[in-house]
Amino acid sequence: MAEKEVILSIIICTYNREEFIGKTLEHVEQQILDNSLYEAIVVNNNSTDRTESICQEFIGRHPDSNVRHVVEKQQGHSYARNRGIAESKGKLIAYIDDDAFVEKDFGANIIRFFEVHPEALAIGGKVIPVYRGASPDWMTPYLLPLVSALDMGKEPRPFQGRKFPIGANVTFRKEAFEQYGLFNVALGRIGTGLMGGDEKEMILRLQKNKEAVWYVPNVIVEHIIPEKRLSMQYIRSLAKGVGQSETRRLEHAPLSEKLNRVLEEIVKIGGTLVLAVLYLLRGQPAKGSMLIRFRYWVVGGFVGAFLGKTRR
Repeated sequence: MAEKEVILSIIICTYNREEFIGKTLEHVEQQILDNSLYEAIVVNNNSTDRTESICQEFIGRHPDSNVRHVVEKQQGHSYARNRGIAESKGKLIAYIDDDAFVEKDFGANIIRFFEVHPEALAIGGKVIPVYRGASPDWMTPYLLPLVSALDMGKEPRPFQGRKFPIGANVTFRKEAFEQYGLFNVALGRIGTGLMGGDEKEMILRLQKNKEAVWYVPNVIVEHIIPEKRLSMQYIRSLAKGVGQSETRRLEHAPLSEKLNRVLEEIVKIGGTLVLAVLYLLRGQPAKGSMLIRFRYWVVGGFVGAFLGKTRR
């Protein structure tokens, strides 16, 4: 009997995440999908902790699983993502974070959706934050991307406007990379740095070419949020990274796109101030204050990176 063809490649890019990588793999292994139809590839981006040994021990305990561990020496999240594409056998490529735990029907629901929607070139699933500590009193729906959360309702629908999949749960047809290129290695996290924007830039590339990108609510992961990710120092660094990544993303964009992005930021500043006043009137000043802080830090990162480039 001929072997079944691998349809789905689940890529887990990791850097020094020994605390969670084993549990991430356990959840992948517990899927209802026949393990001959998918593979899981851990792309280790030069971890210095026990990540490699944990992965190898997992592979040893699960000889029938289709899990591989590879090392990408070039430091950077986008390099790791691109290495995953090169290593993959599936026609569908799913990315999950190394601290994200998939539901049992994760892979089955991905394959089913792409079979029913041949026009879809990429999808983003639901990301549920799991706080290690208490949920912060300043959290609002507008700041959920800070904890990589995404919930756009119970029905599938195309992403529109400024809505994008979250990198902790995004899947592409392999042909998306064949047609439109790989992840931009100038973007994304490097080591412990917090600059991002790599998956957003890829999704924008598809949308500019009128490709369909869907939100699919039954493709679900839980994403662990340690307490340190809710500290002001971490959020400040993350917000500045958002601004810096936007500057890099727009470096070679036409002037019209750069101007549109500046106008968009001005609108966001105005909207932030309005929301802050509304939260203050509701007796929730912490929520309004955090919105203002976050926008201030993003703008600071954006302007700082821009000025840094113009002074070169």
